[in-house]
Amino acid sequence: MGATIHQSPQTESRKPIASSAMKVSSSVSASGARPKDGYRLVSSVYDVEPNPVLSLEQRFLERLLPQIKELDVIDLGCGTGRWLARLAERSPRSLVGVDFSAEMLIQAKRKLRDAANFVLADCTNIPFPRASADLIVSSFLTSYLEEIDAFARQVRRLLRRDASIFLSDLHPDTAAALRWRRGFHANGSFVSIATHSRPVTEVLRSFEALGIAVNALIEPHFGEPECELFKRAGKMDAFNAATGLPAIYILQLGLKARRSLSPRKKAQANSLGNTHAARVAFGPNETAQVDVTIENGRIASLKSNGSRSLRQPKQHTHSIDLSGFLLLPGLVNAHDHLEFALFPRLGKGGYRNFVEWADDIHQSETSSIGRHRVIDKNVRLWWGGIRNLLCGVTTVCHHNPYVAKIFDKGFAVRVLRAFSWAHSMPLDKDLVRRQKSAPAGQPFIVHLAEGIDSQSAAEIFRLAEQNALDDRTVIVHGLGLDELGLSRLRFAGAALIWCPTSNMFLFGRTHDRRALKSLPRLALGSDSPLTAEGDLLDEIRSAAGSVGLPLEEVYSLVTTRAADVLRLNSGEGTLLIGALADFFAIRDTGESPANRLASLTYRDVEFVVIGGLVQLASADVFARLPGPVTTGLHPLEIEGELRWVRAPLNRLFTETRKHLPGEIKLGGRSVCHGRSE
Repeated sequence: MGATIHQSPQTESRKPIASSAMKVSSSVSASGARPKDGYRLVSSVYDVEPNPVLSLEQRFLERLLPQIKELDVIDLGCGTGRWLARLAERSPRSLVGVDFSAEMLIQAKRKLRDAANFVLADCTNIPFPRASADLIVSSFLTSYLEEIDAFARQVRRLLRRDASIFLSDLHPDTAAALRWRRGFHANGSFVSIATHSRPVTEVLRSFEALGIAVNALIEPHFGEPECELFKRAGKMDAFNAATGLPAIYILQLGLKARRSLSPRKKAQANSLGNTHAARVAFGPNETAQVDVTIENGRIASLKSNGSRSLRQPKQHTHSIDLSGFLLLPGLVNAHDHLEFALFPRLGKGGYRNFVEWADDIHQSETSSIGRHRVIDKNVRLWWGGIRNLLCGVTTVCHHNPYVAKIFDKGFAVRVLRAFSWAHSMPLDKDLVRRQKSAPAGQPFIVHLAEGIDSQSAAEIFRLAEQNALDDRTVIVHGLGLDELGLSRLRFAGAALIWCPTSNMFLFGRTHDRRALKSLPRLALGSDSPLTAEGDLLDEIRSAAGSVGLPLEEVYSLVTTRAADVLRLNSGEGTLLIGALADFFAIRDTGESPANRLASLTYRDVEFVVIGGLVQLASADVFARLPGPVTTGLHPLEIEGELRWVRAPLNRLFTETRKHLPGEIKLGGRSVCHGRSE
């Protein structure tokens, strides 16, 4: 449920009011219609009236929800099915909406049809058996409840051991300070609905008393999308008054972990425990000031820093103050050949397909290829990892054999192992057999249609004719795909990994914006310095600038959509509870994450954490880190920029200089030992 917010006339001012100006007592109820009567009156217009509060909640909650495929999900206070419709798209095992308004449920049934079941009931007396739910969502409900303790008891009864609860509501401090009223316009008049506004601390106490802990508290402010809604409604005074104040809160709750009789696993002595005071990105436009707690290499909590609603814990000894920084999820590089990171760009361009390029460089660039290949492959792989680390990549798909002794422990970045692959049709005669024998749950990755001639365009049809094109297939490049080829790719449910600067160098063109937007499964890769411009950030700038993809889409191509294409299932590309603690930090300019990402270079990346371990730090960030966390970091200079990285630099430089005695270039950029060691 939700409601439009209106300010009382005496508070409609451009002057913001501090959110701490007033506490709201749960014993005071705003005047207005009873919730059941109010929603009966407004049920037919609930989904029609533009609502900035619902817009804000939708933007954030969609980013915070976990994977729900094959889970049993209950929406308490489902109203007209606003969240049920979105949850149904995520393939839950079962989906149930509960509401006390028959009129609202009628609207929900019309919207959802058979995608959900509906129960007419009071949410403090729910007729379900114990342990019925893996996920409970309750949107803008708690302030309509007279008995929050009774509601909490019902939720506790429904929860399974690892279930999550998401609660959202108007932020009580801001609602009180700006004197917001809850209600809707219906039949030409404003219908005010009575509420019980209570501090977040009171809501939390009701759940904590039952053994339910708060894992996340997010307190978002209105942003650009909501500003547009206020502007269209002629309510910019209300928007300006709320600027800088939390408009809503979102809680993620779960059962407290049971005490184990077995010895507790100790965190690594040099792992990071907390980050404080950073602005944290939850999506391309969604950020909040949040402290991040890390346990066993994963994100354990996300709590608004400085919130009066939480008891502030003692600072972890392995903590870092990241005030002035924006925290982004670690980037996912969907395609690289790590062992070629030290190579220069080879070839002259103007080719019709990659075979022409390969033939050319093996004739004209023999000495350069030989000079670099003689360097031990394991050393070259390490340089490939560092090339990715420097630009904020935390997970990379290395399109070559997995080298366990290098990648399994202590490598610069996380290297994907759970996939099958072949090189390409021209160079891999065993391709079809490999595709058909690949595990069902893993992607099968192959270079395909890497060229602009008819031979390249025909490859996807040859693959389909041999029944080797399906939803596991991930095509790298695909530049030769014409309209029919793109259609065939979409029909099969296959994915494409796009490497724009490599395409431009080899063939003088890349996919256009229209073709890319037609592909539901798409990710971005950096390829290798043999053909690419530099690193994944160069590919991002090309995608946003030269090709002109919307910035929000570009952001997703190296985060959530890349994770989908590669079938990653540990929260890669997100900053969510339970996700791998993989992230990087840049200076906070106040821009949205998508805008900021589209202009980044390696010089902007000042902090990288992978699985809770600090893998990279600028000189400034290094000085902020507690001593134990810096163990194993060594200074590296890249084009004059100092970065402390977790890598065996002495060995790497010694082995590399045996064969490259002059300047060493990594992805086309000069690197040398840092001067601080």
